[in-house]
Amino acid sequence: MLLSLVMLVTGCASQSPASGAGRPLRYSQRDGLADDSSPRHSGTRERRDRPRENEAEAIADSQQRAIQTRQAVVAAVDKVKGSTEELSSAIPRLAAHTRGLGGNADLFTRYFDYGSNQMPWLRDALRGTATLVEVSESVDDPDMAVGLLRMTGPRLQAAMAGAMLLATWFDVLQLADAVLQQCPYYSVEQLLTDMDRVQKRLGPAMTALSSLEPGRVEATAAAMPELMGKLTQEFSTIREGARVAMERTGQVIAAAQFIEMVALVSTLRVSLPRLPPSGPVLVGARLAVGPGGVMAGSHLVVSAEWVEMMRQLVQAGVISMPVASAAVRVHAGQVLMAQSHRDLPKGVREALGDSPEVRGMHETGRAGAGMAEAPKHHVLPREHRKWFEQRGFTGAMDIDHFCVRLERAHHESIHGGGNWKLGRTWPGEWNQRLMEVLREAEVEAGRMLTRNEILKEVAKRMRDYRIPMSFTSGRKR
Repeated sequence: MLLSLVMLVTGCASQSPASGAGRPLRYSQRDGLADDSSPRHSGTRERRDRPRENEAEAIADSQQRAIQTRQAVVAAVDKVKGSTEELSSAIPRLAAHTRGLGGNADLFTRYFDYGSNQMPWLRDALRGTATLVEVSESVDDPDMAVGLLRMTGPRLQAAMAGAMLLATWFDVLQLADAVLQQCPYYSVEQLLTDMDRVQKRLGPAMTALSSLEPGRVEATAAAMPELMGKLTQEFSTIREGARVAMERTGQVIAAAQFIEMVALVSTLRVSLPRLPPSGPVLVGARLAVGPGGVMAGSHLVVSAEWVEMMRQLVQAGVISMPVASAAVRVHAGQVLMAQSHRDLPKGVREALGDSPEVRGMHETGRAGAGMAEAPKHHVLPREHRKWFEQRGFTGAMDIDHFCVRLERAHHESIHGGGNWKLGRTWPGEWNQRLMEVLREAEVEAGRMLTRNEILKEVAKRMRDYRIPMSFTSGRKR
């Protein structure tokens, strides 16, 4: 089955006015009032209009890119939000059911609490992402809008991976409930040991994701396939242990019914292959699932909408190619769990937008450059933090999130050289110049600038100083 990604791109293209009447007139010293459409001036007019047309096309392209990126981020947020809200109500219901079984069921309360305790940081990450999306929608400058959307990357990646792990933890909780209900011959002590072991596997990843620190989130999200493989194996081990315990006590029919029940209640959506609700797109070779639930082959079953969403997020620099590839491998199942993104089928990589240019966007820092980490430039000067906070730069819009990695020479040049004290005396020094422009704008407006008005001025200066609008967090947690 062929993969078909259809992009409906809408935009406004300026049309050149028709020749003849209605064309604006231009004054010429030699000819007096002259028709601009005359052969004498046509070449000059075309040369003059061509840059304007190119500029208009570039602006239209930037606006379209901002719209598509925003739509992809919103789609990803909606998917995670739906899963998170479903789990937020499902975990307490399951906890109440387990406690109702009596006996030693209360010993498992802490495991249900662990799942519920992940909800606050997941919701916080989604709220921060929604705030950045809202601000990007109201910003006039499309490049700044895309820059703001890139800032959602760590939060979005953390929420996507966190929701995936929480869904898997809920599967384990469901399995524990089923064992307590159906398998009296599987010791409670053994089940507690199993649950503790799974939680310890899950814990470090959840801690790293909840920190929302870009580096830790990126590394954890990219390593999800290996972790999901281990968690799936833990699930199978507990299930098999319960089955064996029942068969040893002669409960063969009950064991078969237990396995069937677990297969029905399990929600291992992220580690076992399934058909998506909206028209599936099949990529790769034939997939076969053996009796033990292990995949054979490399047949990926994903939706066209999901692929397009991930492609937009990768190409806009919101998430990295390794993270997107990890998500594909997790959806694909255990066969691709341990492979790198370059080992994915070519069609999948192309569908996600994999290219040297895209991969190069994320090869920053010591690992990517093979040298000392590039300095982070605070676009909004830290010494004026309170000034910016009074104008709305708090929370997800804190000035510490508006950092850009620059080559050391570039960073020193915009600050007036290596000696920052002398640099501050240069009128063109970034901090001095930016604050001068912003204060003059406030004097002219006769009021405090809004957050969006400040970002508009910042975007202009960033272009003047050739500072890329690829923001990263400068806060150390």
